[in-house]
Amino acid sequence: MREAGRLVAEARLIVKELMRPGVTTRQIDLAVEQFIRSKGCTPSFKGYRGFPASTCICVNEEMVHGIPGARVLAEGDIVSVDIGVNYRGYHGDSVWTYGVGKIAPDRQRLLEISEKAMLAGVAMAQVGNTTGDIGAAMERVAMNAGYVVSKEFGGHGVGRSLHEEPSVPNFGEPGKGVTLRTGMTIAIEPIVVMEDAAAVTLKDKWTVVSKYDYLSAQFEHTVAITKDGPQILTTL
Repeated sequence: MREAGRLVAEARLIVKELMRPGVTTRQIDLAVEQFIRSKGCTPSFKGYRGFPASTCICVNEEMVHGIPGARVLAEGDIVSVDIGVNYRGYHGDSVWTYGVGKIAPDRQRLLEISEKAMLAGVAMAQVGNTTGDIGAAMERVAMNAGYVVSKEFGGHGVGRSLHEEPSVPNFGEPGKGVTLRTGMTIAIEPIVVMEDAAAVTLKDKWTVVSKYDYLSAQFEHTVAITKDGPQILTTL
């Protein structure tokens, strides 16, 4: 899992370099897939429940599960890229949201608060805490900034399968939910939306967009629950 996570983190560096005006989301997807396969691994997402690409890429009003394609990135866009790597049967999973060129201050703030919410959730990933502790911490950060979290989508266990139990919602009550135990590995991934988190799924049956065209951002790490505290696996 550490090696899978490290490769995900390396792939994020490739994405960061490509995050510029004129690049298509398909180009980003192909570059990530080429990197993953060059390491003797496979993209976790490609073919998963029929998903057609190696990454999920969402631009601006798109919230989650975006299919990469011909969409061209423009100055000021915000772009979430979800990457999964299958390394010898174990998965690493991480989302990061990037600005394309210079982005507006309100968009920059959204990114900063979203990452802060994710890290607040990671900090609560302690033995004996619960998934409700994680969700409550993330929702509190978002709400204090005037934002909301998506309650339709959330985190999950990850390991030999890309999605495992337990569910790790972006909201919750302290002390409620599943109790965290040593050895668990979970994906913590809040989706933070500027105002209303209502969402609709497009005709491609995958891409989820904001019902009211609000912007959202998402950050995710795969985290191990250990006796010494949470350990982020999707990092270098």
